[in-house]
Amino acid sequence: MWFQKEIRLKARRRGFHLITSEIEQAVTEISQYKVGLVHILLQHTSAALTLNENADPSVREDFERFFNRLAPENEHYYTHTYEGPDDMPAHLKSSMLGCELTIPVTDGRLNLGTWQGIYLCEPRDRAGNRNLVVTIHGE
Repeated sequence: MWFQKEIRLKARRRGFHLITSEIEQAVTEISQYKVGLVHILLQHTSAALTLNENADPSVREDFERFFNRLAPENEHYYTHTYEGPDDMPAHLKSSMLGCELTIPVTDGRLNLGTWQGIYLCEPRDRAGNRNLVVTIHGE
């Protein structure tokens, strides 16, 4: 059985944000699946998704500092800058981390590890809402 739903995430400040519960609340249809896969696509080129630590917020802060060093703002070699100094670094961060996740479903729940959560990686200072397409396949 296939199911698909689009959800809109509220605008957030720059940083790494846990969105696992927001997805679970918006896509209650997951509970109908005994076994399957959930695919999540972020429909943006200047943000990303990743799966990591869900308990200690300092991990998300360290992610932010690390990725800001990998893709700093205001580099002289950037040519794609018309949306501001965070524009090209946001595209680089999106490509490094990716814009999709696939997670197993077991007994109606996302089968994540004990300490795993879904992050929205928001590298823009003035980002808007972000859209996700959630596709479930299973039985």
